[in-house]
Amino acid sequence: MTGSGQTTSDGVTAHSRTARILHWGFILVFIYALTKQLDEVEELEDFSLLQYEMVFAALFLLLLLGRFVFMQLTRPSAMPSDTPKQTRFLARSVHLAMYVSLALIPITGLFIGGMYWSGTKSGNAMEAALLLHEIAVNTSYFLILGHVAAAIYHRRKGDGIWSAMVPVWKEAKRD
Repeated sequence: MTGSGQTTSDGVTAHSRTARILHWGFILVFIYALTKQLDEVEELEDFSLLQYEMVFAALFLLLLLGRFVFMQLTRPSAMPSDTPKQTRFLARSVHLAMYVSLALIPITGLFIGGMYWSGTKSGNAMEAALLLHEIAVNTSYFLILGHVAAAIYHRRKGDGIWSAMVPVWKEAKRD
């Protein structure tokens, strides 16, 4: 199964294997990015590190864009058809906000790296880029925490949403 998922008896559409690999694979890439993050912008003085960071940021952005396009073109919502419109809107808004905040991290990182590469290591533009980068990182943490909390809520609710994307620890179906 590589396209859209199969609908279960409780009306939930399970995500495809490809969608699950993209989801969980991206989580691993994000965790890797967090473990190798810079402590100080001055570390970019090392030209090989600057190059590595720029290439990694570009690949991160391409992977995120590819995941977004794939999910938009192939996946139906995992939510049952009787899900209230407000709940669907909230879920869609959080997902889109996660994509935006996660995209802003490498975009601002590339801007910071580009300025550093060109010799601009301080000033208002650098300060603004660093601030926007920090806001994007913190916003992504907040949204990911909300996403995980919603997933746990659906696991406890037993409505099939958890099992649509999580390959382990399947939820018990509740009436």
